[in-house]
Order: sequence, then structure tokens, then C-alpha cells
Amino acid sequence: MEYVISIIVGVIALIAGIIAGKVIFAKDTKKQVEEAELQAQTIIKEAELRAETIKKEKQLEAKEKFVQLKAEHDREILDRNRKMSDAEARIKQKEIAINQKESNLDKQLKENEAIKENLNRQIEVVNLKRNELEKHQEEHIRRLEKIAGLTAEEAKAQLIESLKHEAQTQALALQQEIIEEAKQKANKEARKIVIQSIQRTAAEQTIENTVTVFNLETDEIKGQIIGREGRNIRAIEAATGVDLIVDDTPEAIILSSFDPLRREIARLSLQRLVADGRIHPARIEEVVEKTRKQLEEQVMEIGERTVIELGIHGLHKELVRIVGKMRFRSSYGQNLLMHSREVANLCAIMASELGMNPKLAKRAGLLHDIGKVPDEETELSHALLGAKLAEKYGENPAVVNAIGAHHDEMEMQYVISPVVQACDAISGARPGARREIMQQYLQRIKDLENLAMNYQGVEKAYAIQAGRELRVIVEADKVTDGDSDKLSFEIAQKIQTEMTYPGQIKVTVIREKRAVNVAR
Repeated sequence: MEYVISIIVGVIALIAGIIAGKVIFAKDTKKQVEEAELQAQTIIKEAELRAETIKKEKQLEAKEKFVQLKAEHDREILDRNRKMSDAEARIKQKEIAINQKESNLDKQLKENEAIKENLNRQIEVVNLKRNELEKHQEEHIRRLEKIAGLTAEEAKAQLIESLKHEAQTQALALQQEIIEEAKQKANKEARKIVIQSIQRTAAEQTIENTVTVFNLETDEIKGQIIGREGRNIRAIEAATGVDLIVDDTPEAIILSSFDPLRREIARLSLQRLVADGRIHPARIEEVVEKTRKQLEEQVMEIGERTVIELGIHGLHKELVRIVGKMRFRSSYGQNLLMHSREVANLCAIMASELGMNPKLAKRAGLLHDIGKVPDEETELSHALLGAKLAEKYGENPAVVNAIGAHHDEMEMQYVISPVVQACDAISGARPGARREIMQQYLQRIKDLENLAMNYQGVEKAYAIQAGRELRVIVEADKVTDGDSDKLSFEIAQKIQTEMTYPGQIKVTVIREKRAVNVAR
């Protein structure tokens, strides 16, 4: 019984709990609904305010757009009106001009009519006078026939006969004059061909200098080039034979040498060394050797480009190399390649004027001075040496003869030879083309170096400082220190007795023993 009562009480408590829970849930739900309604009203109000704001903004944007479009439209209308006004003004001006031209044309027509009438009247007067003159002439002829007792035809025949004898006499005199004039004209024509050849060849005349300026980015690099106690600069001068002048000139070093090829090797070597940053004696010798090989390739390129530009074909590669080498040589201060190119062009022009082969003449003109750039010293003159080289490399006999005979050291056997000789003289005779003093100076420098090279044990000899110093580099294995002193004295004595020079010449003999090994 107690168990049943407990169950009933539990059921009643459960029902009471459920009812109480529903009441509490209902209150909470009502509260949440009220809060949701309030939140919804707030959101609606905010949405309405936002919508109102957006509406006002869009209205303002629309107004601004309208104002902008209206302004653009007004501008377009103003531009259109202005253009129409300008067009109307131009049309009016054209109309005024046309009216003016019409009035001028009418006036001109009237004047022409007046002139025409005047000319017609004058023509009538001329015709009347011509008729009168013909009548007078006929009457005059009849009177002459009556006086002379000859008809007009008979008088004409006698006159022709007398004029015939006179004309023959004058013709003989005129023939003699024509012959003399032809001789003079031939000389004038020859001079004319030479002058035209000179005028049509506009080659630049350049005088080679003996110095090259090497520009630096900063003066700090000068210290690296000089090196500790000057060892780097001495190594560069010994390897290239070029005198380096480092003075107060800002951001520049002067390279001095009589040989343009040496100066170019020194310039390119310095450029590589400065760019690399590693400057020491061993590196200097390596770079100079590489530059020398590179310059040989450049010489070949210059020769190939020259023969292509001149239209010369089939030239031996060794002759092409010699032509390129002429770029770094000068003759009496005149660049040898420029001189040879000019002579080639002159020969082609002159040969064309004379009805000869211009290509063959151009070839001979280009090669006429190849004997001035020999690889080895020889006793032959440059003309004979050039002829020997041309013959060796299979050139045409006419070209060989023109090269050997352009200084009258060989008999001229072809017509092209005097043409080459004349063109060489024309090119060298231009005002300012050559400097005799420069050639004498270069020859003295070469003789100075050759004198030192004749001694045993001498490896290299370089004349620097404009020939005021001779640096002689000897082989350490063959020449001792004592021999160096003796060699310096003997060279100085020989220069003093055999050569003519201004001032004094310092002879410096350099003997250096260097041991080089490689760790691998």
C-alpha cells in the first residue's frame, strides 16, 4: 500500500513539475518573442534610415551626373558653335578671295584683249612694211643686174666660186689650229681626269699621334696600376714597350709610344686589368699576351672588312692580314690603311676614265704599300718587298709590277703601273696629309730599338719617353749583373757614335730572374 502511495505521489510530483516547466518555458518564450520583436523593430528602423541615406546619396549622385552631363553638353555645343563660326569665317574669307580673283581675272582679260588688239594692229603695220620692202628689194636687184650685165644666178655662181677658194685656204689654217688645240686639249684632259679623281675621293686625312689617353673612373685606380714601389707599372712598360705617364691629370693615364699597335695592346690590357681588379706582374704578362692574340684577330677582321667594302675578291688570307695590320701603321704621319684605301679609290676612278680595268687598278692601289708592314726586318725597300709578297701570294703580274714600280725601283711593264704611281702621289700630296718630321722621328725610334736588339742576350728593346730613354730587357740566364753594366755602357757609346739625336738618351738595362711554379 505504501508502495502504491509512493508511486501516486511521484506521478503527482512529476505532473506538477511538468506544469511548472511549461509555465516557466512559456514565460521565457514570451520574453524572447518580445526581445525579437524589439530587435526586429530596431533593424527595420536602421534599414529605413540606411535606405533613406542611400536614397539621398543616389539622388545627389544623379544630380551631380546630370550637372556634369549638362556641362559637357554645353561645352560640346560651344565647341560646335565655335567650329561652325570658324568654318563660316573661312568660307567668307574664301568667298572674298574668290571674288577678288574673279575681279583680277576680269581685269587681266580686259588687259589681254587690249594687248591683243594692239599686237594685231602692229602685225598689220609689219606686213605692210614687209610688202613694201620686198618690192624695193626686187627693184634693187633689177637695177644691179642692169648695171653689172649679169643675172642674179650668174652673180651667185661667181660668188660661190670665190668663196670656195677662200674657204679651202681657211680650212687648211683651221685644220692646223685644230691639231695644235687637240694637243693642248689632251694635256688639259689628263689634268682634268686627275682633278676629277681627287674631287670624287673624299677620304678623311688623319694625322696619327704618339699618345693615347686611358680614362679611369676614379683616381684611386692609379695607385693599383702603379703598384708597390712601382712594380706594376714597370711590368706593364716591360711587357708592352709603352711608356705610362701618371701625372696630376684627373681620371686619366697617358700611354706614350711611337708604335700605334703597342699603344692599342697597352690600352686594351689596362682596360682588362682595371675591370678585373687583379693587378700584379704575373697577371699583367698573362693579360698582355691574351690581348696581343686578340689584337691579331682584330687585325684580320679589319683586313676582311676593308676588302669587302672596296669590293676586292680572292685576296690571299695573309695579304688580308697585312692590309688589316696597316690600320696600326703610319707613313709620314698619315695612317697607312686610310692612305691605301684612298689610293685604291683614286686608281679605280682614274682607270675607269681611261678605259682600263678599275677592279685590277683598285686591287693594286690597296696593296701598293704592303711592304711597309713586314713581319720581319729586311734590307729590301718597301716597294720591292711588297712586290715580292704579292708575287708570293699569287697576285696578278700587273699588280706585282705596279707595287714594285710605284717608286721607280722596277721597270713599268703595264699601263696600270703609272696610274698607281700617280694616285700614290696624289694621296700623299694633299695639304696636311703627311708630316716629314714625324716620319724622321719614327725612323729614329726604330733605329734605336734595332741597335739594341743586335746585342747577344737582349730579349726586348723599347724606346720610351719620345726616344729619350731606351729600355733593354735581357735574358737572365744569358746575361749576368756585371754584363748588364757593360751592355748598358756599350749601347750608350754606340748610340753616341752612330746616331743623330737631340738632347740625351738614357739606356736602362733590366735583368730580372723570376721563378714560377704551380701548386696543383
